[in-house]
Amino acid sequence: MRRHGGSSSHPLPPEATPGAPRTDWATLRRLFPYLWQYKWRVLAALLFMIGAKAANVGVPVLLKNLVDAMDVKPGQAAALLVVPVGLLLAYGGLRLATSLFTELREIIFAKATQGAARSIALRTFEHLHALSLRFHLERQTGGMTRDIERGVRGIESLISFSLFSIIPTLIEVVMVLTILAVKFDLWYAGITVAALVLYIGWTVAVTEWRTKFRREANEFDSAAHTRAIDSLLNYETVKYFNNEDFEARRYDESLDRLRRARLKAQTTLSLLNTGQQLIIGVGLVAMLWRATQGVADGRMTLGDLVMINAFMIQIYIPLNFLGVIYRELKQSLTDLDKMFTLMDREREVPDAPGALPLALDGVPPVRFENVHFAYEADRPILHGIDFEIPAGKTVAVVGPSGSGKSTLARLLYRFYDVGTPPGSPDSPDSRQRDHGGRILIAGQDIRTVTQASVRAAIGIVPQDTVLFNDTVEYNIAYGRPGADRAAVEAAARAARIHDFITATPKGYATMVGERGLKLSGGEKQRVAIARTLLKNPPILIFDEATSALDSGNERAIQAELANAAQNKTTLVIAHRLSTVVDAHEILVMDAGHIVEHGTHGDLLLRQGRYAAMWALQQSVGD
Repeated sequence: MRRHGGSSSHPLPPEATPGAPRTDWATLRRLFPYLWQYKWRVLAALLFMIGAKAANVGVPVLLKNLVDAMDVKPGQAAALLVVPVGLLLAYGGLRLATSLFTELREIIFAKATQGAARSIALRTFEHLHALSLRFHLERQTGGMTRDIERGVRGIESLISFSLFSIIPTLIEVVMVLTILAVKFDLWYAGITVAALVLYIGWTVAVTEWRTKFRREANEFDSAAHTRAIDSLLNYETVKYFNNEDFEARRYDESLDRLRRARLKAQTTLSLLNTGQQLIIGVGLVAMLWRATQGVADGRMTLGDLVMINAFMIQIYIPLNFLGVIYRELKQSLTDLDKMFTLMDREREVPDAPGALPLALDGVPPVRFENVHFAYEADRPILHGIDFEIPAGKTVAVVGPSGSGKSTLARLLYRFYDVGTPPGSPDSPDSRQRDHGGRILIAGQDIRTVTQASVRAAIGIVPQDTVLFNDTVEYNIAYGRPGADRAAVEAAARAARIHDFITATPKGYATMVGERGLKLSGGEKQRVAIARTLLKNPPILIFDEATSALDSGNERAIQAELANAAQNKTTLVIAHRLSTVVDAHEILVMDAGHIVEHGTHGDLLLRQGRYAAMWALQQSVGD
């Protein structure tokens, strides 16, 4: 057994804790590149939108001309009949053009909206899979999935409300103000602008104030969802301890907080709407009062009055929804920011710049060289672990729970990088702080090669087997996606589960339930063994691979595992010593140290820690 140091880079920091929410403009800038992939669709949609608004603004103008054209004296009706007919046809044409351009805009831009939502959701999903095990052990699945769901929905709402509601309304307002100022006088434009400024100012101020209530409601919604999902996932535990009422009370507490937050949001919404209607009403009355005075004085026609009224209706109806639209925009930006925050989480274990795939020429040796590791600065786990698994050999690691055995597998898979965080009691001095040891596969430091290639070279049967909520065949084939049915069945036979599967009514199409809960512990473990055998990697890790099996099946499976480990570099982690007696070398770990090593026979002759563990297990029937 060699014990010597090795160089290592300083362990990378954990995923960055999300900071303060980014500004709305920063969120929009982050979204823009996803939309700009469809720039021609964006530009075409904008042109159709301008066309729709131009046609919509033309409707009141034609309506004015139609009303004025109908103001004829007796005897002139027949001569002027062709004029109203032409205006009516033009009126209908503009109405049709408005709808046509609007629908074309929707059709053209739908691909951009859905494409951007798909791209961002996929990027988020991929990034979450790229984050470290530490993040996934600390996450709240229910709340996180809710954030992603709201973020994707927020993209569609943001684009829909901004491009299809706010921007068109602004274009229409500019057109109307121009017509009013040119055709009549600046008072009309002034009244309209004053009403718009007051309306927008009131809407923005109140919405900014009440956004905190919406954000609070969303947080309580995520918390309630998290609590419900967690309780349902642990259904059996709830039943074991007869805690249905306790879980219902906890969920009800979350729902009550959500109810109070939503009531605050609704109350402030009513205040917002009341103020908006007051401003709109005053502005509309002022405009119509001035227009009726103009008609009475002979400065304006009835058609002018009708046109101004139509303009006000066309402008103020969309403004009625501006509060709702602005609120939804703010909420969409908040939801989108949460999803971008997930995407901004830094990877604790990234690939090194320019990392190449692991180069293997046959079955590789695996070496742990003076490895130090701690999950947290004040909780060191491994203290200078040093051993080698020769190519094609089996090394077993035994010891009490908490001694660091399973941590070896996590480090080999590079779920974490080796090293002890600064400030740890086990941290090397300032000259040695950057030396946490190395893990080598075929002489290559696994931090210098791609993680995907490292994990492709390793297969594991974990102690706690978790299956997908899919068929038995899917879960076995997960070891090598694309494997044919014959290969799946061969792996199942080797894992001694084929007969059980074929005895079920649906055979390999049997659903295993969420997390595999429809199967027993032993059945789940045999499925895990089958999919690892199907993967057939050069390096194997058996982490208590038969702990859930009965003695008869364990002996049969042990023989299959021993056969599978032939010409494989194998790390076996075990509590039951009878499962590792044939290993080429056995390491005994305690409190993060290797306290003994040797073959089964050698360790028994030493009468040390291993011999005592063996005697204890033999006395209680293993």
